[in-house]
Amino acid sequence: MGGADLRAVALGATAWLSTGLAVAGDPRLLVLVAAAAASAVLVAWWRHSWLIASLAVVAAVCALVGGARTAVIRSGPLAELTAQAATAEVVLRVGGDGRLWPPEGHRSGLWIGSAVLIRLDARGDSWGSGAPVRVVATGDVAGAWALVPQGTVVRATVRLGEPEAGSAAFAELRAREPPAQVAAPDAPSAVVGALRGGLVAASATLPPDARALLPALVVGDTQGVSADLQDVFRLSGLLHLMAVSGANLVLILGFLRATAVTLGVRGGWLTGVLVAGVAGFVALCLGEPSVVRAAAMGLVGLAAVGRAGRGRHGLRFLGVAVLAVVLIEPPMALSVGFALSVAATSGLLCWAGSWADRLARWMPRWCAEALAVPLAAQIATQPIVVALSGQVSVVSVLANLVAGPLVGPATVLGLVATLLAPVALPLAVLVAWPAGLCAQAIAWVGHAAASLPGAALPWPATPAAVVVAVLASAVMAVLAPVVLGRPLLCLGLAAGLFVALLRTPSPPGWPPRAWAVASCDVGQGDATVLAAGPGQGVVIDTGPEPALLTRCLRQLGVTSVPLVVLTHLHADHVGGVEALERTPVGLAVTSAVRTPTDADARVNRAMAGAHRVIAEPGMAWQAGGVRIEVLAAPRLTGERIPGEGESSAENDASLLLRADVGGLSVLIAGDAEEAAQASHARLGAAIDVDVLVVPHHGSGRHDPTFIAATTPVVALVSVGADNGYGHPSAKTMRTVAATGARVARTDENGAIAVARAPDGGLVVTMTR
Repeated sequence: MGGADLRAVALGATAWLSTGLAVAGDPRLLVLVAAAAASAVLVAWWRHSWLIASLAVVAAVCALVGGARTAVIRSGPLAELTAQAATAEVVLRVGGDGRLWPPEGHRSGLWIGSAVLIRLDARGDSWGSGAPVRVVATGDVAGAWALVPQGTVVRATVRLGEPEAGSAAFAELRAREPPAQVAAPDAPSAVVGALRGGLVAASATLPPDARALLPALVVGDTQGVSADLQDVFRLSGLLHLMAVSGANLVLILGFLRATAVTLGVRGGWLTGVLVAGVAGFVALCLGEPSVVRAAAMGLVGLAAVGRAGRGRHGLRFLGVAVLAVVLIEPPMALSVGFALSVAATSGLLCWAGSWADRLARWMPRWCAEALAVPLAAQIATQPIVVALSGQVSVVSVLANLVAGPLVGPATVLGLVATLLAPVALPLAVLVAWPAGLCAQAIAWVGHAAASLPGAALPWPATPAAVVVAVLASAVMAVLAPVVLGRPLLCLGLAAGLFVALLRTPSPPGWPPRAWAVASCDVGQGDATVLAAGPGQGVVIDTGPEPALLTRCLRQLGVTSVPLVVLTHLHADHVGGVEALERTPVGLAVTSAVRTPTDADARVNRAMAGAHRVIAEPGMAWQAGGVRIEVLAAPRLTGERIPGEGESSAENDASLLLRADVGGLSVLIAGDAEEAAQASHARLGAAIDVDVLVVPHHGSGRHDPTFIAATTPVVALVSVGADNGYGHPSAKTMRTVAATGARVARTDENGAIAVARAPDGGLVVTMTR
């Protein structure tokens, strides 16, 4: 990297920092930027430095743009009504990125999508607007919103809420009713919707994983991707394939360029074709800020291709791209996705080429490049990933190495199928099949990688641990050229990595001695393990994904499960049940509610060798040192909560369980919501416990009297980071904190174990 011109990098970094400070919303930070810019102007005048003067101008302009955007968001009637959580009637143009959970049906009742606010009517007044907003709908209402085509103008009554930090949305709108159409989609939206819908239709006959994955690979459409598949890809380090990235653009433009050159297109016409390709890519992927970011990063890589000193040229382009992105979309300065994109692109530009050259001395060039690219990207992004997830994906490089060659054919053939589908669907289906086979193979790679015991290494997400991760990544980047040029050393490290993948890693001191209760880190779901004896554990709910439960049981040293209790049959509580197929299970207890039927069939298959019991109030079982009693086993009443649908009734039919283990009392209520919790609160002393597993992942649908009646010493919240449901609710967390309980959350603390200390107190141990 010697001789690299870093002036553009300095400009990009200055723009990023000043914009981030401006959009943070603290006026004192704007004053700080203004003072720094003024000081830089004086230094530039004294030193006669155009570079310093440019940095000062960029800082001032970006702070002005970012501050103005923030001021618009935080002022005016929309911001005022949002702060008051007011109810309003709105007219919206619906985007095409909406997603329904779960993808296979409307049962879960959650739809989230983007829209543009056209008009807002509240409290007798009406305001015009063009603000981007996020729409959230639940229950039966969610199904109606999911059917709205992209670009449709609709009217609906909503409750206004604050947007997420760093979001491009000005507000979050919670729909109170189904949308009423005001106008059909305009022509561009109709074309884009037809293309995206055509790809989904062309993929309809593919196997389930391929059917869900192909639209995600090609146009970033993740509507069909299940939570299970997302967890698998996250654990295996392949999750980036499900998001629109610069790599998508590079692949598509490479195909477009090759096609144009074959047809004889040259010179300025070829440039025009590629520019049109970029515009089409952005439109096809709905023009979201994340797509603009991906296009910018993709163009950086494309601009550097074929030049001598790729890294030097690429870093210059990267600096310009960062400057452009934060000026066009200031909230991107606080976006984690943007930080990951910039870090990954930097790693590729700085290291991938030279590392591939080193590896190519003793292996085929194609293999060297396939290995160097994911390795460089992982080392560059690892500190950010650690801060977000609290783990290091050990299998990521291997999984990307195997899956990488399949991404290109799947993306290019999928694009061809997309273009063909609106005019010749049968032909598009034929093209989609080979693309789908590549996508299916990628899914198999993800499942295989995630199933390895050592797929991920827990790592604390504390500031000190993140600093260690930064230093470790820097050391690895410095040592990599030396190591990669020595085949015996590389093969030795590869052998050590292979051995590590076959063993489930555990953080130091985990599991703690004499642990009694463990809340597994299974993402957005629930899985609780109670210590029944040496190598034995009672499992209550299994989380959404078998690999995650398997990892937890192995870390805890559980090899047999005398008792399994499933509070209800939603996927986030029973999706991991297949993990118990290879573990001896004595007794399986479920509620009398047998819906969803697909989940019931899944449990029946996995628990075929166990004795089955339907829980009734008053039933109790002893398994080693664990005693479990069923305090309540509600039935479906047939009543529906308006706007909530069937899933809320099933949540309220969750079993209410009290367990006594290791001198601790534990209360588990599944996903019980207000109605069920209010009923449970009347049980009095029976629910006064040491440890409470907070119902429904800390959802805002809670009854304060129930939580107050439990008077827990420790409250465990099993919840996935950055989940689309907004769990846990700040309101619920305040209610729990008011009991005086110590709160531990799996999204922040990883797996959590609780034990009784010799002095009678409770000891809480976490993996991060």
